[in-house]
Order: sequence, then structure tokens, then C-alpha cells
Amino acid sequence: MSTLLTLLVAGFLLFFLSTTFEVDLGDTWGQIKRSNPWYYLFAFLAHYASFPVRGLRWRIIISNAKLDAKAGSRLRSTVECTYSIFIGWFVSTISWFRLGDPYRAFILSKALGGSFSGIFGTIIADRIIDVVSIFLLLLLSGSILVFQRGLHPSPALLIIAFILVVTTGIFLVLMKYLGIRLSRMMPTRLAKVYTSLYQGTMGSFRKLHIIGLLSLIIWGAEFGRLVLILHGLGLSLPASLILFLVMSGALLSTVPITPGGIGIVEVGITGFLTMELSRDIAVSVVLLDRSISYLSIVIIGGILFLFANIMKSFKIASRQKSRTERFR
Repeated sequence: MSTLLTLLVAGFLLFFLSTTFEVDLGDTWGQIKRSNPWYYLFAFLAHYASFPVRGLRWRIIISNAKLDAKAGSRLRSTVECTYSIFIGWFVSTISWFRLGDPYRAFILSKALGGSFSGIFGTIIADRIIDVVSIFLLLLLSGSILVFQRGLHPSPALLIIAFILVVTTGIFLVLMKYLGIRLSRMMPTRLAKVYTSLYQGTMGSFRKLHIIGLLSLIIWGAEFGRLVLILHGLGLSLPASLILFLVMSGALLSTVPITPGGIGIVEVGITGFLTMELSRDIAVSVVLLDRSISYLSIVIIGGILFLFANIMKSFKIASRQKSRTERFR
């Protein structure tokens, strides 16, 4: 299933990019074949190295909210967080409206014994931290491009990021000052769920210096992925432009319009790359990069998802068998 979806997505990307930017697919494929496979491998490893760091950051956020009482060892909870994030990414790549976020809350709440609403509150906090860091890094890299390089990327991304930051800020203020009052006006069961969500969200913002450092490491790994892709093609771009491209891709994939930002990220990044590169080369960069950041998630995530469900089925069958034998 995941392989079929991967092939369909790859075909869609090739068709969409070639028609939108009027590129020669033969030249693009030639560029991809000439890329250094070692650089591609290291780019792959750089991307996947960010997941344990994301897992550690989320574990710290959960600990801040005091939701890890039943989590066991820190290593176990970090591994569970990393796995849940990755499976959540997989679900988001094949579904609309970022359904991977509630799904990873479901996985972790089952694994660690926490409440779903509380864990989901920490995901909201996790996303807010990402949005703020993306906005700041976009602002930094965009300013360098304008004032030092004389390039003028579209301000639309900064506007979108700014709107998201302001929206999340308003959300936090309203939750902070109206949260407890709202819970008092709700039915008991709903109030309990909302209170858990409130505690998970508002209790997450501690140890921000550690969370901020881990966020920089995460984005550094994503930055390294694109640098390695470019070097594999024998290309070199200004660091500020590479950082702007990475942050733009992260922002566009955050907006829940298409699964994993498919179609939107590719067009946006290709458009920015054509400021420095030809269209054929720009498309080859995007295809190589998205084969790691999107298609590999579909393939590996699909395998892990299938394996986990098979193991779950075996466990259920084993329990039913033991119960049957017990009552004989």
C-alpha cells in the first residue's frame, strides 16, 4: 500500500513540477543520476538524526507538564516519543488536516499511560514552539538575503508565519486567562478533558533554554540535509538562502492544506531556487530533497506501521489463546 502510494506521489510530483515550471525531465533526471550517492546517504542520515532530538524535546515538554509519572525510564519515554512522532509524520503524509498529530497523542497515551487530552496539549505546545522558531529563522535568513545578498524572496511566507505566531499568541493568552473559567461552565466530563488539555498546553513552557537549543539542533539537521543534497549535485548556495528554503519548506508543510504539504512545498521551494539556479537543476534539487523528507517517510513509516499492527494482532491472538486454555 505504502509502495503504491509512493509511486503515485512520485509520478504526481514529476508531472506537476514539469508542467508548472516547463522543465526538461531528461535533463532533470540526468542531474539526479550524476549526484553523489554518498552525499545523498549523509543527507538521509542527517534528516533521520533529527527524530531522536525531536523525541527528546517532546519528552522534556511532557515532563514540564508533569504528564510522565507513568512513563518509566527517561530512555524508554524518549524512544516512545520518537516512535510516536515518526508514525505521526507518516500519518500526516497520507492524510489531510495533519491527522498525524492526534494519532501520535493516541499512541503515546497508550504507551505511557497518560491522558490523551493532556498529551495532545503538549503537542499543541510543541507545534507552537516550532512555529515561533520557524518565524524567527525565516526573519533572520530573509533579512540577510535582502540586506547582504540583494535578493528579495516573497514576503508572503513571513506574513503567513507572522499570522501563525500572532494566532498562537492570542490562543495562549485566551487559554491562560479564560481557561479555568471555561472549565467551570462545562459539564463535568468535558471539563475534565479540557482541564487536562489546559494543563498539558500551559504547563509545557518550562526549560525553554533547553527546548530552544534542541530546536536549533533539529533545524540544523534539516539545514544539513539540504546542504548535502546541493553538494551531491556539485552546487553551492548562500547559507542564508539554504536556511530560508528549509524554513519555508517547514512552514509550508505545517499548513494543513495537503498531506505533508505535497504540491505546495515543491512549487514553493522550486520557485525560490530559480532565483539562483536553472529550472531543471532546481527541480532535481527538490525531487532529491523531497524523496528524503516526504517519500522516505511514506515508505519507512508504512513498513513500521504495518509491522506494529501485525505485532499487535499477534499479541491479541496470543492473549485470547491463553484465556481459552485457562478456562478449559
